[in-house]
Amino acid sequence: MTKQVDVVVAGGGGFIGGHLVADLLAQGLTVRSIDVKPRHAWYQVHDGAQNVVADLSLLNDARAGVQGARQVYMLAADMGGMGFIENNKAACMMSVLTSTHMLQAAHEANVERYFYSSSACVYAAAKQTDADVTALREEDAYPAQPEDGYGWEKLFSERMCRHYAEDYGFTTRVARYHNVYGPHGTWDGGREKAPAAVCRKVAEAAMSGDHRIEIWGDGQQTRSFMYIDDCLHGTQMLMKGGSGIPVNLGSSELVTINQLVDIVEEIAGIRCKRSYRLDAPQGVRGRNSDNTLIREIYGWEPAIPLVDGLEKTYAWVYDQVKRSHQ
Repeated sequence: MTKQVDVVVAGGGGFIGGHLVADLLAQGLTVRSIDVKPRHAWYQVHDGAQNVVADLSLLNDARAGVQGARQVYMLAADMGGMGFIENNKAACMMSVLTSTHMLQAAHEANVERYFYSSSACVYAAAKQTDADVTALREEDAYPAQPEDGYGWEKLFSERMCRHYAEDYGFTTRVARYHNVYGPHGTWDGGREKAPAAVCRKVAEAAMSGDHRIEIWGDGQQTRSFMYIDDCLHGTQMLMKGGSGIPVNLGSSELVTINQLVDIVEEIAGIRCKRSYRLDAPQGVRGRNSDNTLIREIYGWEPAIPLVDGLEKTYAWVYDQVKRSHQ
């Protein structure tokens, strides 16, 4: 890792990281992709990048990882969908070691710009108790009442970025991701998020002919979902931008989980009988992104409609399910 590179992507073996590495390489940039997982477990491996297996929670690995880099995208975290987050709070909190050591190492290495991927889970739970939720503005993160475990780690790490900028003049950028989805993501095993889980369940129903699926909760909880291409565009826009304050990066297209299922069923050309598991992890009752600030600062917000992103995601998940049954 002594070679000079334009960009380091920490968590490059993950869902968003893998897509980001591909996009950066397509722009002709030199990229070092780092992940703690064995390389065979990476979501995507790109031959044009330096692909490094390292534990960035260790300060020495973090220092080696950022060596010679102009920019760092810090996406690495132990996370998953609500089923994982609610049952692995300690593991999610331990990501603070990676977040802190990468920030420290990047500053020591005189990295020009540092991007941190935060989450909508930083927002106060009291503002998300109604399915007919008022879209969350950036200031709604305080007074602090984030998602227990994962949300607290993200909010703390946001503050660290802020203080490194204030105390040392270190250029940091922070995006609060809202439910990113798309192909080449987790689609089974317990860490998948709602769009991939629904796509998998509907695909399995379509293949088996048994048109019954289970929904976590009553299906009336609301969310917005951002397609991966919009996430990549927004992430790089924020990295290059002039504002260091945390900004929402998410779609404002609010749907219920039942409506999400409706869309996937329409894509698959089937209708399923739904059973509702009310004791399953559900997270907050309603969450949506207020995109006023990102429009004011950058004149932009995610633009890919949910139905378009789900068509691509369902096709990919369907192929994975089919392959797993062969």
